Amino acid sequence: MYGDEATVRKILTELGDTWAVVGLSANRGRAAYGVAQVLQRFGKRIVPVHPKAETVHGEQGYASLADIPFEVDVVDVFVNSELAGAVAGEAVAKGAKAVWFQLGVVDEAAFERTRAAGLDMVMDRCPAIEIPRLPRPTP
Repeated sequence: MYGDEATVRKILTELGDTWAVVGLSANRGRAAYGVAQVLQRFGKRIVPVHPKAETVHGEQGYASLADIPFEVDVVDVFVNSELAGAVAGEAVAKGAKAVWFQLGVVDEAAFERTRAAGLDMVMDRCPAIEIPRLPRPTP
């Protein structure tokens, strides 16, 4: 398991609400588009990261994590497994608190490096599936 339930909960509820979504473009047919929409519905600020640097869901896009002129809390990775390790390294350099590799994105060496750098990490899971499962705060 690449991220226990406690880590999933911590990333989704405690580490902050600014999520850089790497691989997010204005293409409505891509999974990143729908997942980013769900994250927004649950109060997260999404930051599109894609070479086209498109505005998506009303948020300014950036070509790379390094181009984002403010801090990000979580880096959500929608690139293929061969590219994901490099993105995890960029997340560490950016000062993110956590990295989330989407369903099907697996790089065990990157997982170990990222955890060793002190970041929380989840791999091969989807926050849009996990976040609705969280208990709701009672008013």
